[in-house]
Amino acid sequence: SLLLADDSSKPSFEVRNPADPDSVVASVAKMTQTDAQEAIERCAQRLPSWRDDTTGQHRSILLRDWSKLITENADDIATLMTLESGKPLQESLGEVGYATSFLDYYAAEAVRPTSAGGGFMVPSPFANPDGSPKGKIMAMQEAVGVTAMITPWNFPIAMITRKVGPALAAGCTAVVKPSELTPLSAIAMQQLALRANIPPGVFEIVTTDRDGAPDIGNEFCTNPTVKKISFTGSTAVGKLLMKLSSDTVKRLSLELGGNAPFLVFEDADIDQAVAAAVASKFRNAGQTCVCADRFLVHSSIHDEFIQKFVDMASGLQVGPGLDKETNMGPVITSHAAESIHAKVLEAIKDGATCELGGNKLSSLGPHFFEATILTNVSPDSRIWNTETFGPVAAVRSFDTEEEAAELANSCDVGLASYFMSKDMARAFRFASKLESGLVGVNEGVFSTCVAPFGGVKESGLGREGSPMGIAEYLETKYVFINP
Repeated sequence: SLLLADDSSKPSFEVRNPADPDSVVASVAKMTQTDAQEAIERCAQRLPSWRDDTTGQHRSILLRDWSKLITENADDIATLMTLESGKPLQESLGEVGYATSFLDYYAAEAVRPTSAGGGFMVPSPFANPDGSPKGKIMAMQEAVGVTAMITPWNFPIAMITRKVGPALAAGCTAVVKPSELTPLSAIAMQQLALRANIPPGVFEIVTTDRDGAPDIGNEFCTNPTVKKISFTGSTAVGKLLMKLSSDTVKRLSLELGGNAPFLVFEDADIDQAVAAAVASKFRNAGQTCVCADRFLVHSSIHDEFIQKFVDMASGLQVGPGLDKETNMGPVITSHAAESIHAKVLEAIKDGATCELGGNKLSSLGPHFFEATILTNVSPDSRIWNTETFGPVAAVRSFDTEEEAAELANSCDVGLASYFMSKDMARAFRFASKLESGLVGVNEGVFSTCVAPFGGVKESGLGREGSPMGIAEYLETKYVFINP
């Protein structure tokens, strides 16, 4: 089994299926702050042997073995993921491949000069009395130490491997608090890590419900044994974690909220733009931090784009994630569905036109919402200025490149941006104008393990993926040796 048997003597909480909220998928241990302390201590005890007594090659082999076991169990993991997150089964299977790519990538990074034990030398500026160079200057990379991660529900295994993969490759140990909505995927990940002979104490998990989460987060941030925090989630919580971590001056990686603009210029291939828009907006029912939220379409092609956008989006099959026909599942909670509906109604009241959808699909269940497209959305409306995290596209037109840039950048966050244009001069020019950490040109889904992922402004700090991802788990030590 990929799951641990529940210890009925301990308090537990229920994990429910978003497609059928009356269905309990499993009961999971409700851990406490004391459990978090004990997990951190196990990581601390294991750290010296993992960091100092293993080679990068050995850690690389273990990460690859872990990846292979995940792949071998892909169908079961995907089913588990769909049951607790609601996403369509094909998306869950896709996430399994995405998740293992980070383990494979950082297995390769573990043995490179950019990993722990690597570094560089520079010529000494110091001189002996005879004028010859004095000493050797070395910059050495070392593991940060015990790390703590808080992962979200929308990518319940990929966000674990994207953080834990580079941490373990660098020689760090890691304790993870998964979302209370999707802890089963995390438990499965840990079980497979143990089967891959990654020692206990190298990768620990702490599960708890919503009420217990603040205590766990507080322990992660204030415990002096933890040297690094990595968090993916809302900007509000990220700010709180920064404050809590300040007394112990921890290293921080924060991948926070977005409100991504998606721009379609007059010279764009409209069919390509529509396909990219649907992929970017409605993947995981619009519940990703890089989902396009604000659509800006040049006025000369606005009507044609909207018609084709509506036609393609109306073909989405909404339903339970385990149904083979489904390509858009429920949103994660009934509260999320209510919040999305309220924002849509506000936008319409503010003058927007609903071209498609706009309502909950109560006949399917309390978590389902229609694919929705709104036009003539006011830039002052709440749906334009805040991340919606749901299947709603807010659209307005623009006339000039300068206007487009101003509208795209007029928010406090900057994670992802997208734009469609055949003009390669514009591609380079406009990409540099966008205030975001990721820019997709003529593409709606482009995240990969080999490229740096992260935001600017209030979308966070640090980068995940690429060689920059492992650097987040390394300290640089300057050593001067005078022979």
